[in-house]
Amino acid sequence: MLTRRIAEMKGGWFIGDFEPSVLRTKAFEVAHHRYPAGYVGEPHVHRIGTEYNYILRGRLVASGRELGAGDIFVYQPGEVSDVRFLEESDLVIVKTPSVPGDKFEV
Repeated sequence: MLTRRIAEMKGGWFIGDFEPSVLRTKAFEVAHHRYPAGYVGEPHVHRIGTEYNYILRGRLVASGRELGAGDIFVYQPGEVSDVRFLEESDLVIVKTPSVPGDKFEV
């Protein structure tokens, strides 16, 4: 049985076409991210990947829409990811395909 700690991973990303990872694959990426209340993410786009975000806990505003625990929001290639956290929040993020470097600030 393989065991790893999320602290060993880079930025919470633990599956994808990068190291370290628990599964190296070009098919998709998976991360667990925790954000403090008041954090404002850098607006960015992915030119290739689609990003699926599942809110485990907390509240946030994504592209002008207030969302909370249990909500899922998806950014397609070219859509601007613009997120502001109203409460401490935990997200599981899946991006497909795994293309390191496919993040462009706007």
